[in-house]
Amino acid sequence: MFVLPVLQSFNVLTCSKMKVWKFAAIASMLLSSMLSILVCRDMFNGSRELSPLPSSPSSSRDSSSSSSSSSSSSSSSSSLRRSPRALQRHGSLLAQYSALLESYTEGEMRQLLSALVERYRQAVNSGGHELPLFPRAGGRRKRARARHKPCELRELEVSVSELGLGYESDETVLFRYCSGTCEAAVRSYDLSLKSMRSRRKIRKEKIRARPCCRPLAYDDDVSFLDTYNRYYTVNELSAKECGCV
Repeated sequence: MFVLPVLQSFNVLTCSKMKVWKFAAIASMLLSSMLSILVCRDMFNGSRELSPLPSSPSSSRDSSSSSSSSSSSSSSSSSLRRSPRALQRHGSLLAQYSALLESYTEGEMRQLLSALVERYRQAVNSGGHELPLFPRAGGRRKRARARHKPCELRELEVSVSELGLGYESDETVLFRYCSGTCEAAVRSYDLSLKSMRSRRKIRKEKIRARPCCRPLAYDDDVSFLDTYNRYYTVNELSAKECGCV
């Protein structure tokens, strides 16, 4: 039912055929599962409604035998009469669900596929190689490695106004900072301090139970002119050497 519109939409980008087809197959499986659940539920409800009610006990054994024979004949005839109606009911439900899927989800699938193709095109243009809906498992490993980088010196070119020191100037400076983790610098002091905090031996003091990546030495002073042609000098602005303290 969805093969023809899916194949028509896949001609937009040949490089994304397999990735978009994977998503279309998943969507078709979900829709088929929903349809099966709805049909089975309606069939169960219909069979429960069509099940005969238990007959009340008769006053005498003679009348029970005659009533049982008459009820068996009537139930057999009623079952013969109700079976076609039950089949017609389930057939009409299938027709309704099929009509609903054909009239509603086909257009939605077209919009979805066009949106996926557009997102893939944006990802390719921005340097990505994978759809956002199907991220690579290597991305998690890269983020984990980034969180465990050693303490090192980095630099960034920013304007003086972006430093947050209250100066207004369009001049740019090279801001050097320290970044990274200090897992290898953990000492017995840090482990003992962490244990004391977990045991609530130390509560109110604001302490750090692990070493931090901080500047060990600072770079030379930085001088600049602000927007009003006033001359300023800032000391200890950029880091010169980093370490775990």
